[in-house]
Amino acid sequence: LQGGGNMEGKEVRFGTVACGVGAAATTGTSNGSVNCMHDSFTPLGGMSPLIHMKFGEVSPGGVGVGLMGMLVNALLAVFIAGLMIGRTPEYLGKKVQAAEMKLVTLYILAMPAALLGFAAISMVKDSANTFQPGPHGLTEVLYNYASAANNNGSAFAYVGTGTNWYTVTQGLAMLTGRFLL
Repeated sequence: LQGGGNMEGKEVRFGTVACGVGAAATTGTSNGSVNCMHDSFTPLGGMSPLIHMKFGEVSPGGVGVGLMGMLVNALLAVFIAGLMIGRTPEYLGKKVQAAEMKLVTLYILAMPAALLGFAAISMVKDSANTFQPGPHGLTEVLYNYASAANNNGSAFAYVGTGTNWYTVTQGLAMLTGRFLL
């Protein structure tokens, strides 16, 4: 087998390396394509797509949401740099005021609030419907809510998301991710 190692859930034609690159690309750019099962990755391998989504899919070349995320991150960086050097922050010749920073803060906090809130309630309610116990089951639930809130559309494999609980809460996470951001 190309790439060696455990190939369960991996794209056999190209090997494990292409699976990792594909997962990073799809979660970094919000394109929704999947060439292997993210649930089959090792813990470190599964962390990569999860972190890409939690950063807000800001890889260049992504669809719409990535540009918005990059602009918000640029505003945040300009504001922090302005605080560090003691000058009023400016971006593209415009002063960054309190109103813009409130919106940046809302953008930065909305996704984690939806993600962590719904995932915590799911795990406490026993409605998470994971077939993997322990930390991996929690990662599956976190990944699914991150995917819903960040416009990605991919999921870990062993979560029964067809329940009423997931239908409603992932819909609310999508609304939070699309319209509150």
